[in-house]
Amino acid sequence: MSTINDLKYRYAKLNVLEKLIALNVIIFIVALILKSTVPQVLKYFALPPDFFNALLQPWSIITYAFLHYKVLHLAFNMLWLWFCSRMFLNLFSSKMALNIYFLGAISGGLTFLLFYNVFPTFFSNSFFPLVGASAAVRALFIFLCAYMPNNDLRFFSFNIKLWHVGAVLIGFDILGVFGSNGGGNLAHLGGALLGYIYAKQLGKGKDIGKGFERSADAFTSWFKAGKKSKLKTVYKDKTKVGGYTKGEFSELNKQKQIDVILDKISKSGYDSLTEKEKDFLFRAGK
Repeated sequence: MSTINDLKYRYAKLNVLEKLIALNVIIFIVALILKSTVPQVLKYFALPPDFFNALLQPWSIITYAFLHYKVLHLAFNMLWLWFCSRMFLNLFSSKMALNIYFLGAISGGLTFLLFYNVFPTFFSNSFFPLVGASAAVRALFIFLCAYMPNNDLRFFSFNIKLWHVGAVLIGFDILGVFGSNGGGNLAHLGGALLGYIYAKQLGKGKDIGKGFERSADAFTSWFKAGKKSKLKTVYKDKTKVGGYTKGEFSELNKQKQIDVILDKISKSGYDSLTEKEKDFLFRAGK
C-alpha cells in the first residue's frame, strides 16, 4: 500500500508534460499485453488512413497519439517531449501546453487523412494505421522554434539557434514523405504547421487554443460533481507585477523583470499576464 501511495505522490509532483510521458509509458505496457493476447483490439485506437473508417472510430484522432508499438518509437518521442517540457513550462501555462499537444495530434491526424484520401494511389504503399505522439510533440517543439527562434541551444562545444534545429527536422520530414513511412511524416508536418501557426498568432496576442480549451473543459465538467463552489471569486490587481508597482518594476534590470514575470506565470498561469507583460516577454524571448 505504501508503494502505491509513493507512486501517487511522485506522479502528483510531475508537471503536466511529464504526466503525459508517464501516461504514454503506461499505455505502451498495456498495449504490449494486448498485442500478445487480443491484438485486434488495438486497431480501434490507431487512426486508419481511410476517411470512412476513421469516421467510424472518431476517438482515434486523439487515441492514436498515445499508442506506440516499438520501444525506440516511444523512447524517441518521450525524450523530445521531456526536452520540450524543460523549455515550454518555464514560459507558458500547463493548459497551453495541453492545447498545443492535442491540437498538434489532431492536425497531424487530419493531414494524414487528407493526403491519403486525395492521393490514394501515390501514397497507398506507405500508409498504415497511424500511431505515435510524433505529431503532437513536433507541434510543441516547432511552437518554441517559431516563438523564440533566436534562442541558443548548446550542442557539444558550440551554440545553435533553435530555429535551425526546427528547420532540419522539417527538412527530414519532407524527405520522409517519399519514403516507406510517408503517412507518419505527413502527420509530423501537420503537427509542425499547427505549432508554427499557434506561435505566430500568440505573438500577435491571439491564443488560438482557447476554443479547444473551453471545449475540453466543458467535456471534463460532465464527469465532475454538480455542486457549485461556495468560494468567493477573488479579483487580482493587474496593475502590479509580482507585487511590484509599475514604477518599481520599470526600475528593475531586464533579467529581474523576466524573473518576476516568469514567477507570475508559475503561480497564476500565462493568462494572468497583461498585454504589456506578454509583449515584454515576447520581445525578451527574441
